[in-house]
Amino acid sequence: MEPSGPSNPLLSLSTFIHHHCLRLGAEFSTRISDTTRFLGGNLPPPRRLCLAPSPPFASVSQPKQTATTANLSSDHVAKTLAGTAVYTVSNSNNEFVLISDPNGAKSIGLLCFRQEDAEAFLAQVRLRRRELRSQAKVVPITLDQVYMLKVEGIAFRFLPDPVQIKNALELKAVDIRSGFDGVPVFQSDLLVVKKKNKRYCPIYFQKEDIEKELSKVSKASRGPSLSQHIMVGSLEDVLKKMEISEKKSGWEDLIFIPPGKSHSQHIHEITKV
Repeated sequence: MEPSGPSNPLLSLSTFIHHHCLRLGAEFSTRISDTTRFLGGNLPPPRRLCLAPSPPFASVSQPKQTATTANLSSDHVAKTLAGTAVYTVSNSNNEFVLISDPNGAKSIGLLCFRQEDAEAFLAQVRLRRRELRSQAKVVPITLDQVYMLKVEGIAFRFLPDPVQIKNALELKAVDIRSGFDGVPVFQSDLLVVKKKNKRYCPIYFQKEDIEKELSKVSKASRGPSLSQHIMVGSLEDVLKKMEISEKKSGWEDLIFIPPGKSHSQHIHEITKV
């Protein structure tokens, strides 16, 4: 008999839901205003994109592999992110246009979950960097590529979808003005599936997508009670936990579903020969 994995690996992470939140405005105008102030008129020279097997997240350290441990590999974590695009600004040579942190200590690549936010970033770039007015453009890059990027001395900041921040805060039943730390993701035990002897635990970037999926699997998950079956966390925390988790811990079952897709459609696409 096949040993059953944990029904929900997210529950084992006590810090999965942050209570110390960053103050991010729910309104688009406020977020763009904050981004504009963050730019501070200080845009360093573009940097070229380079692909290499190492995660770019400044706050996430890669656990050291030893002969006695079998942690999830970077390749495995990256594959769970395949298919989901974020947007950034590059020049004609496909080099990142970077921004400086408020202290000017380091350069940061801005990755937007909404193309319209990247377009607003592009407008600021064109306003502040004359030489990029005709060259700068919005480009998509998939999260698995982002994860495997290695650009020395460069950190990445995600700009989440404000609609999903609002959805996450409503599910957590907290004041929207308190903000949310990180990129919100949504998960439910009712959507864990098995295919070809492999277990999949879908993680969604949009509350609307997981609600649509839940409405298909159970009558009990429909209507006002639907939100009771949804758990909220942050992408950054999930990735961090995956990196330090061992194989057969349940965390290897996670798979991130691109916005607008069903888990069955995405799983079929990544498993077909």
